[in-house]
Amino acid sequence: MKVDVKYGKDGVQETEIPDPNYIGTFYPKDVEVGDPDKVIGDSIDHPLGYGSMAEFLEGGEDIVFIVNDGTRPTPTAKVLDALSKRMDLRSARYLIATGTHRDMTAEEYDNVFGSHYGELKDRIICHDAKNSECVNLGTSKNGTPMEVNKVAVDADRLVIITSVEPHYFAGYTGGRKSFLPGVASYRTIEANHKLAMSQEAQSLVLEGNPVHEDMMDALEVVKGKRIFSIQMVLDRHQNIYKTASGDLNQAFHQAIGWANEVFSVPIPEKADVVISVAPYPMDVDLYQSQKALDNGKWALKEGGKIVMVSKCREGLGHDTFLKQLSTSKDPRQVLENLKAEYKLGYHKAAKMAEIATWASIWAVTDLEPSLLEGANITPFPTVQAAVDEALRENPSARFMVLMDGSVTIPRLE
Repeated sequence: MKVDVKYGKDGVQETEIPDPNYIGTFYPKDVEVGDPDKVIGDSIDHPLGYGSMAEFLEGGEDIVFIVNDGTRPTPTAKVLDALSKRMDLRSARYLIATGTHRDMTAEEYDNVFGSHYGELKDRIICHDAKNSECVNLGTSKNGTPMEVNKVAVDADRLVIITSVEPHYFAGYTGGRKSFLPGVASYRTIEANHKLAMSQEAQSLVLEGNPVHEDMMDALEVVKGKRIFSIQMVLDRHQNIYKTASGDLNQAFHQAIGWANEVFSVPIPEKADVVISVAPYPMDVDLYQSQKALDNGKWALKEGGKIVMVSKCREGLGHDTFLKQLSTSKDPRQVLENLKAEYKLGYHKAAKMAEIATWASIWAVTDLEPSLLEGANITPFPTVQAAVDEALRENPSARFMVLMDGSVTIPRLE
């Protein structure tokens, strides 16, 4: 079976897997999509919990939109297209929810804001977790200091534009995530992400998930603030499937149902080898690409091999987690080391080390092979080279490909 494995923005790695060994290639489910302007517009015009968006904005003197950065697939530009027919976009400011990510590139600004970038350029503020002025709003039940960007705190009208898909430790992206980690301080994000070390912090899980509960506490401290959200669920081609607008929590929970329809994917059996792809733009670095590993593990047999495929266009991202993975050749010892002290990024190392206790982690990236080898990850120059080695070790190995591994949650039927 010939499989064209996505690599980078437009690249493909041609790969051949013998037919008897091939289980299949799995994607988020195909769903019917409509005209994006209509899907978004109808949702905005019939919001949950509000009479209308115009009514929500009325009297607003400091309107702030919180939008995702360029590492997310959220089609913000399409939302702005629809909004431009309903309001003056220059009446608002635009705060980019970077979390701990770097500022966006010129190409990313163009992608996020589309044709509106020129007119809105002077209205855009990029959140910087380490340097932006943040306001301390108290402490969460879990002890997280709630420090949020002053621009968001001072706004009298907040509009959140985001997308909802499974997230490997927050349960789902979207909703409350625009606040924490989106526009929170580094100290706040670090304290929140420490909770991701918990076994309960996993994809599709909200109840009992300490990370999600902490994020909900972040919303509690801004209770009373007027917030309107526009939350989209995309299909596997990053077209808009559905949009929920209005009250943040109502819209989030409606979008979760649609996200499960798309991203929770039934598989007929677990595989000996799972090839899990981090597609563009989620292949920005190793830190972000790790999500493809964490999702792929649900399709893998114990003792199997998981092959992460990601260009890692900008290198490692936070290198803290890679240093931790390199502290021992024994992943169990790595996990013990991580319990001693937490720094942002250690949760990534913990999730990867946990997989390494029962499976082999292989990777096809543009990274220096020695960096990966030191972190108990076996590098390969191509997907085909990894397939050939797996077949050499086990000629009857069963293979599965997750072409959108960053957002696909395999579920054994």
